[in-house]
Amino acid sequence: MKKAIATLAAIVAVTALMLSGTCFADSDDTKWISQCIKDNKNEGAKEEVVYKYCQCMNDKMDSNETQSISQWEKTHPAEMKACEKAAGWK
Repeated sequence: MKKAIATLAAIVAVTALMLSGTCFADSDDTKWISQCIKDNKNEGAKEEVVYKYCQCMNDKMDSNETQSISQWEKTHPAEMKACEKAAGWK
C-alpha cells in the first residue's frame, strides 16, 4: 500500500511540473542553453550558476527569437541582471 501511495504521489508531482511548463524545454531551448554555457564557461562562475543563468535568460526570451542568448543579453541588460541575481552569479 505504501508503494502504491508513493507511486501515485510521484505521478501527481510529475503531472504538476508538466502542467506548470517547467518540463517543456524543446531541442531549440537545449541548443541555446548549451551555447550560452559554452559562451560563459570562462567567466569565473561555477557550472551550476552558469546553467541557472542560461536557463533563466532562455526563459525570458521569446520562443521565436533568432539571436543566441549571448547576443540577446547585450540588448537586454535588465533581464541579464535579473538572471545573474537569480542564478547567484557573483
